[in-house]
Amino acid sequence: MKKTTISLLVSGALLLSGCTLDGEDGSTGAIGIQGPAGVAGTQGPAGTDGEAAKTGIELDLLARAIVNLGGAAEIVQYHAATQVAYATDSTDNTVAMIDISGVNSTPLTLPSNDNSLTFSRLTIESAVGEVALDGMTSIAISGDLMAVAVPADDKANNGYVLFYNNLDNQAPAFVKAVEVGNLPDMVTFTPDGSKVLVANEGEPAKDYSIDPEGSISVITVTDGVPADTATAITFAAYNGEQATLEAQGMLFPTPNGRTINGVTINSTVAQDLEPEYISATNTTAYVTLQENNGLAIVDLADNSVSVIGLGLKSWEDLLIDSQEDGSVSFASFSGLYGAYQPDSIANFSWQGQTFLVTANEGDAREYFFDVADEAACTAANGQDYDSGDSCLAYTDEFKIKDLPAAPGSAFEVLADDDRVRDLRVTSAGPTNAEGEYEIAVAYGARSFTIWDQNGVVVYDSADQLERITAAIYGNSFNSTDDENASDDRSENKGPEPEAITVGTVGDKTYAFVGLERMGGIMVFDITNPFSVDFVDYYNNRNITEGLDFNDAIGDLAPESLVFVPAEDSPTSAPLLLVGNEVSGSLAVWEITEK
Repeated sequence: MKKTTISLLVSGALLLSGCTLDGEDGSTGAIGIQGPAGVAGTQGPAGTDGEAAKTGIELDLLARAIVNLGGAAEIVQYHAATQVAYATDSTDNTVAMIDISGVNSTPLTLPSNDNSLTFSRLTIESAVGEVALDGMTSIAISGDLMAVAVPADDKANNGYVLFYNNLDNQAPAFVKAVEVGNLPDMVTFTPDGSKVLVANEGEPAKDYSIDPEGSISVITVTDGVPADTATAITFAAYNGEQATLEAQGMLFPTPNGRTINGVTINSTVAQDLEPEYISATNTTAYVTLQENNGLAIVDLADNSVSVIGLGLKSWEDLLIDSQEDGSVSFASFSGLYGAYQPDSIANFSWQGQTFLVTANEGDAREYFFDVADEAACTAANGQDYDSGDSCLAYTDEFKIKDLPAAPGSAFEVLADDDRVRDLRVTSAGPTNAEGEYEIAVAYGARSFTIWDQNGVVVYDSADQLERITAAIYGNSFNSTDDENASDDRSENKGPEPEAITVGTVGDKTYAFVGLERMGGIMVFDITNPFSVDFVDYYNNRNITEGLDFNDAIGDLAPESLVFVPAEDSPTSAPLLLVGNEVSGSLAVWEITEK
């Protein structure tokens, strides 16, 4: 038996190795009995539900403070250590210190006239030595230090930056005054707090008797102590380069060659350039030259400056409402352009490079001075104007129909078109040899724009701002900023995007754009500047026809925006602080991911 078994096993082994043996295969054996079932293991704990992906953000209004109706809360800053917002009040030259530390995440119902936030006031110095000061124009905060920009009362004198410390104890104390350029209009710190940068507009006197140069001032801060003197950066190197800059789309709206009040005007490029707003990294400052439609770029290592033109935006393939007929009346026009003329500017980083965002408000020049009668006005400027409280010394703002058109040009077609002939345009736009216009250049681009560090357009919101407000408000869109009057800004810059800032929420970067006339905040996802998405629009305004700012109709004319990151917020969520100039209100909006 054993031998047989062994021989069978050997036979099997030989078969498996490929050898051949004669003989028949045996029959298939019966299937064996199923073994007993194994004991099932115990059920593991249920996994937690996955978190829904964050696709955007939403804003909720939490609280407000009415600093002063009309002319207050124009510029807002935030002191993170004490959770106090600082807001200018030009009506009495004070800074309101608004405690938001007790704000919670309970939203208000829109529109809201809430006035629950309390504040105290800091009175700003009215003179430096023998130099009387005018009202402040701007404030900036870094750590325990606040800088306040104040022009001189006399246009012939330079202005000052006033420094205050002890903000950490909510008791700002005057430190020193540092002389800067003529008419300091905006002040900011570099992100590391090591420098204070000032945009000095250098506007002409009302009667054009003097026209100071625009400039940029740099004040070094060491261990929290500002230097006693500022470094002046001028544009004198660009004198004689006006034609080159105009070829880049820059504008020079100056009445050169005219005699005003007995003075023949012959302003240089340096006199005509008027710095408006600054955004900075630790190494570079970007300065808008609003009326000139340009950008100045300052290398903070050696304070060298370069100037570039921002070009023109065509409205040919976009929609614009250019007539105030009480209704939404969009159209497209060949030969109509917009000068970007940005007011506010901010910066952000993508792929390790700096990108700029601008709010393209647009701005005309218009200077008046007091005279006794019409004859005096005519004698002063050589042109016949209606008498009144003021005499028009100079403006570059005209309706299309009132400027000379080149025969057969696109401008001539516009001047004959009832839909656009009353649109306000600049006389500083390009002309032919006979001084006639072939294209029309309107103020602002009714948009916000993303630029690369070379001043090249990466993205423009095109006609979105106006189309969005028209879709929401219908005929009530393009109202002005101090009363509800339907469609009364369409002939003059439309919604006027003026304020802009950027902020990071989660892993996304957003641009917040304030509309000066219609009010409210447009939100765009700019995480990738080459792929921008509109997110939402928020407006705390009662648009009932006939109401004005005295009727407490909510927030009017957002002038400045401050993004507060979550780690500095009393609600532990990011905030957007909005300074609304006409309603004189600070609005606190909370930002949440959704």
